[in-house]
Amino acid sequence: MNRIFGLDHNLTLIIWALLAIVFLVVLIARFKWNPFVTLLISSLLLGFLAGMKPEDIIKAVTGGLGGTLGTIAIVIGLGTMLGKMMAESGGAERIATTLIDRFGEKRVHWAMMVVGFIVGIPVFFEVGVILLIPIVFIVARKTKMSLLQIGIPLLAGLSTVHGLVPPHPAPMIAIAAYNADLGKTILYSILVGLPTAIIAGPLFGKFIGKRLSVEPPADLAEQFAAKNNRGLPGFGITLFTILLPVLLMLIGSIATILDPKATSGLTRFSTFIGHEIIALLIAVVFSFFSLGFARGFKKEDISRFASECLAPTATIILIIGAGGAFKQVLINSGVGGAIAAMATQAHVNIIFFAWFVAALIRVATGSATVAMTTAAGIVAPVLALNPGVNVELVVLATGAGSLILSHVNDAGFWMVKEFFNMSVAQTLKSWTAMETILSVVGLVFILLLSAMV
Repeated sequence: MNRIFGLDHNLTLIIWALLAIVFLVVLIARFKWNPFVTLLISSLLLGFLAGMKPEDIIKAVTGGLGGTLGTIAIVIGLGTMLGKMMAESGGAERIATTLIDRFGEKRVHWAMMVVGFIVGIPVFFEVGVILLIPIVFIVARKTKMSLLQIGIPLLAGLSTVHGLVPPHPAPMIAIAAYNADLGKTILYSILVGLPTAIIAGPLFGKFIGKRLSVEPPADLAEQFAAKNNRGLPGFGITLFTILLPVLLMLIGSIATILDPKATSGLTRFSTFIGHEIIALLIAVVFSFFSLGFARGFKKEDISRFASECLAPTATIILIIGAGGAFKQVLINSGVGGAIAAMATQAHVNIIFFAWFVAALIRVATGSATVAMTTAAGIVAPVLALNPGVNVELVVLATGAGSLILSHVNDAGFWMVKEFFNMSVAQTLKSWTAMETILSVVGLVFILLLSAMV
């Protein structure tokens, strides 16, 4: 099966890969199969079609799954714990209310974008939505503003961080695959992410909010309105807790830049605490005190919070691992190399190529994380043949592509639809349009930045 009717070997491999991806999409979108199972089956199918030996297929699947989750599973677990401490302590609400007070009611939609951007750093998009949706309802009721004018900027902030800014799992996967520098990626992601979120958030939110009238679900609105006020942690300590892992990672990257050979003990120590796992672990332990014991929680409460939040991450971890397995089969079967060879011969812009591949997989599978994981396996061999490319910007381009055109095969689409009480058509006009703006505008800013760095 190495060749189809005498076609070139590289072209044959690409056709088999497309067939495996179509198979993947049909099973998930049409027949509603579990993505974890479907990704594993698609990995096996691609391996056999590409002519791999059975034992090599198994090795690629297990190696890809284990290699992907080696770091990511820990990042997910620790990040979820940090998010749980924010929720239970009221830290997320403190950040939101403080920024709203500072911005004022007329500019509250700008505050919501900043809230989403900051709160989204340590938590998953879905977790961020669940944490902050009560604040959206409360702010919309108090200010009499459109629910979408308040909500879209928040969603833009959360989604931008999810796709572009480490230490989120998807960007971390691309950073590892491309061997990119973490500190530079964080810096570039902020330079690209903020203006992108502004255009897709407050600006687009104000536009669409005037054209679509939606009301929150009555039962949820009543529940949040009746919620008793409680004492909240201080803004400074909450913000410091959330940003602590990012600060530690930046310290590690700066130390490496200043002393690339790690000749001093200070550099080695800074690099150690700047590793994403150690940085997140330090932040989580710190949150037990700053947002836990300092708030009057007992040790039993904190232990319960840490345990409760891990169960929902199991599905996410498995899907990410299966995406890594599919990625490894793409590489080991030679598909990645085939695409790399064709892209190199065609002199395709690598940044645009990374964006385009991730965008195609995102539209097909509905998962930004699967899109970024799979695209990383396809793009990495291309990067290996083009050593002069800025790999940090390729990471961002992959992330931007993974955000495009969220539609009915994306769990986030349905979450936004239900929380904002919208029809499918209204969700496409608001949420889907916002995600597409994020992706396209992000690519434009990345290409502009590539001309300067």
